[in-house]
Amino acid sequence: MSTSTPIPSTAPASPSSPSSPSPTRSVPLRDLLPGIAGMALVGSSVTVSRSLVDAPLFAAQAVRYVAAAVILLLLARAARVPLSLPRGREWLWLAGIAAGGLVLFNVAVVRGVAHAEPAVIAVAVASVPVLLGLVGPLLEKRRPSRRVLLAAPVVVAGAVLVEGTGRTDAAGVGWAVLALACEAAFTLLAVPVLGRHGAWGVSVHAVWMGAVMLAVLSVCTERPSALAELTLRQWGAVGYLAVLVTAVAFLLWYRTVAAVGSGRAGLLTGIAPLAAAGAGVLSGGGAPRPAVWLGLAVLVAGLALGLRGGDGSADAR
Repeated sequence: MSTSTPIPSTAPASPSSPSSPSPTRSVPLRDLLPGIAGMALVGSSVTVSRSLVDAPLFAAQAVRYVAAAVILLLLARAARVPLSLPRGREWLWLAGIAAGGLVLFNVAVVRGVAHAEPAVIAVAVASVPVLLGLVGPLLEKRRPSRRVLLAAPVVVAGAVLVEGTGRTDAAGVGWAVLALACEAAFTLLAVPVLGRHGAWGVSVHAVWMGAVMLAVLSVCTERPSALAELTLRQWGAVGYLAVLVTAVAFLLWYRTVAAVGSGRAGLLTGIAPLAAAGAGVLSGGGAPRPAVWLGLAVLVAGLALGLRGGDGSADAR
């Protein structure tokens, strides 16, 4: 996907909560495609981020989110999308997305791979559908769907087959759990504010808040000359993460959450490890192992189970 890819505008959602599909009908593909594309971009970031292992963590991420915030503001203005300032408790929800879903998540991933194989962190993040299937509908004032709750472990199992398990120590487990919580917070904390702000507003506010937090951390913990040490390749990685993995992927993901609800959207996080495996192949990592193909089949089965028509449970409000 290039920077010229058109970004669908988001229709205003219900003022109380994001809209949800009827429990008696399958989720329209047009509502799922943005989330699928967003998760594919997130998965591709694993390969790209490897070039930033030796870069100053907070400085590089601060530049990434500052650039993404500027891009989002320019796109919103070009698309004539109205952006509203947060009010009241909305500041807390949006700040929570920035602090947990952006800042802490990046710290957990970078610090986690120092104690555990990347597969451990990836499998933890792939467990997000279970949390979203349970907690998301409650935030949307609905009861969890039995079909989604049944499909979520299947999606997780497919992701585990794709990524493997990997070795870790106690600290690695702790960082993996933190990454899981932060990834869930990225979606769950957006539920109360998507109704008024939509995908554009939530993305813009979360990104600029995250940029401010990361800039403060960089000033307090890193050398002023840290950015001057970035190589051309690392600047390219920062640019890719800013444009596609942050600005574009955030808009796509929150659009799907607003359209289908956090529970069903959460199943799509299983796309990320598949995209990561595919990006690894394209970058010269070799053909996928048989377990990866099996994981793909299991994951697709889980998605089909959770995203097709309702199961008669109380999915409606």
